[in-house]
Amino acid sequence: MAHAAWRNWAGTETAVATEVRQPRDTAEISAAVTWAAERGTTVRARGSGHSFTAVGAAHGLALDLSHWTGVEAADLETGEVTVRAGTTLAALNAELDGLGRAMANLGDIDAQTISGAISTGTHGTGARLGGLATQVSGLELVLADGSAVRCSATERPELFTAARVGLGALGVISTVTLRTEPSFALAAEERPEPLDEVLDRLDEHCADNDHFEFYWFPYGRKALTKRNNRLPDGTATRPLRPLRKFVEYEVVENAAFGALCRIGRRAPRLARPMNKLAVSALSPRSYSDVSHKVFVTNRRVRFVESEYAIPRAALGEVLADLRVRVPALTDPVMFPVEVRVAARDDIWLSTAYGRDSAYLAIHQYIGMPYRAYFDLFEAVVGAVGGRPHWGKVHSLDAAALRARYPRFADFLRVRSEVDPDGRFANPYCDRVFGATTA
Repeated sequence: MAHAAWRNWAGTETAVATEVRQPRDTAEISAAVTWAAERGTTVRARGSGHSFTAVGAAHGLALDLSHWTGVEAADLETGEVTVRAGTTLAALNAELDGLGRAMANLGDIDAQTISGAISTGTHGTGARLGGLATQVSGLELVLADGSAVRCSATERPELFTAARVGLGALGVISTVTLRTEPSFALAAEERPEPLDEVLDRLDEHCADNDHFEFYWFPYGRKALTKRNNRLPDGTATRPLRPLRKFVEYEVVENAAFGALCRIGRRAPRLARPMNKLAVSALSPRSYSDVSHKVFVTNRRVRFVESEYAIPRAALGEVLADLRVRVPALTDPVMFPVEVRVAARDDIWLSTAYGRDSAYLAIHQYIGMPYRAYFDLFEAVVGAVGGRPHWGKVHSLDAAALRARYPRFADFLRVRSEVDPDGRFANPYCDRVFGATTA
């Protein structure tokens, strides 16, 4: 039984819906939207609640799509797979694995629904690869009048370009059709390296690896680098042994790190030395496994996160500024900064629209002060035209965002055409797009 009260994973956003429905097919989604229209109320699909913003908050009718899941169709010749909107990435990866298929790129969290992940611009890393939305070849949407429509590059192409990263503001996504690849394995290599050397050779690292990222620890001079590269078909994999995997991921990265964070929250003066201790504990590891098991990492330590996409060429300048200013903050920072890269794309509200991008994600442990840190971060990335991840903490409104997205006005035009009364609005959408007339 779905509850009217909702909160996100981090516990930073809450909402109470006036009504909750759990549709089991597209017809029931359409009926729910029509019901909301007849009563003049808003409707939102909640997703899994993993966003740090209130993008998924429903204050009118909430749609819980947890009963509308699974692969609906798979064409193993073309590789196109149609999946129902409430399917989590974890479930999708398992189903694709059973079909001998895989997604070309993923982030390191798999709790999101496929519809929520693409709608907020979820991405992984890889200089030649785009975010999850670039792997979408078609969508079925339920619009404000209750009609179910399909869109793709050739069928209602403007709606498709807008809806792939649409924040749920254009309609309720019913199904997502993905371009998948034959299953593949990745070789993972993780090791600490001096940050200066990582930055000096960043272009080389990005060019030489299918997926490259690194973590910078604000009080140290080292970075943890991660390189994931495809293995030739048929290569035997070497997963981490179960005991080592349990010790390194569950004990060290979750239990022990969580304990350090709790100590840092109670005794802030210890946070900086403990952050340095965490850096000194880093050790190399190499392994290989099927792709989604390498991409995804279990995260049990809760945090608040902000992330911005910047022009890749500006990364050195931005990090140099942050390296000077973050350690000088009054409140300490427990988490490292995650740095990833992505290729430019043509999706109107994608954070990588029109430019090769670097992503900087900053985190703070739940319950520790973060506002000054996040404000500083926004100022630094804003100076180079940074674009905020739609599902992570930021303070920008429609006026600021319009200046950072060349096709922002086109998105608003399509929105006004398919949802003139703001049926799919919520307070977050009103802030980032401007208030609707509903």
